[in-house]
Order: sequence, then structure tokens, then C-alpha cells
Amino acid sequence: MVFSTARRRAPILAIGAALALAACGPNHAPAPAVHTVVIDQLAFSPKATTANVGDVVVWVNKDILRHSATDPSGAFDVDLPAGATGKTVLKQAGSIKYACRYHPGMTGTISVAEKG
Repeated sequence: MVFSTARRRAPILAIGAALALAACGPNHAPAPAVHTVVIDQLAFSPKATTANVGDVVVWVNKDILRHSATDPSGAFDVDLPAGATGKTVLKQAGSIKYACRYHPGMTGTISVAEKG
């Protein structure tokens, strides 16, 4: 008995389709967004960022000086030597006013919303 190629592939295609639907189904959460804040010439850029709980902030220090991104309430404290990169995962909603621990005049804000 000879089976057509289409008949032999049918079970494989069905399994692939089921896996694709499972990955896109209601239980599959979207990947967190990544927001980049660059430190250059003693300033955070952008100075204000909007994000959701679970998103990631990547901090990039392009200055020749050491900086930090420090939330005084303790949500994050990222130390950034000259040329370094660091990251923070945003864990709760609210307005976060952060500053550089070494240069207190450097400030920024992240408005964090619940994912919804």
C-alpha cells in the first residue's frame, strides 16, 4: 500500500498547528517590553518613561563617569561604571522617581502601570 506524501505529513502538521495555537492561546503572556534609558553628559534620556509591571529597563552609561539609577524607596539600585549596562525588572505599579546616587541632580521618572 502506498501513502501519499500529504497523508504522511498530516499528523506532523496537526501537531505543529496545535503547538502554535497553544503558544498563542489565552494562557500565553506577551513578552515584557524593553525600555532603554541612556546616561550621557550627566543626564538620563529619556527623562520620563512609561512602562508596565514586568517590563525591563535597560540602563546604558555612555558617560566617562560612574553613575547609578537608584530608586530611593528601594525598588532598584543599579550601579553603572563608565561604559556599563545594567537592567531592572519593574515589579509594581506607581510613579518611580529615581536619581543618580553619585550625582543627585540627575533625575528621572518611570510611570509603571499594571498590565491589563
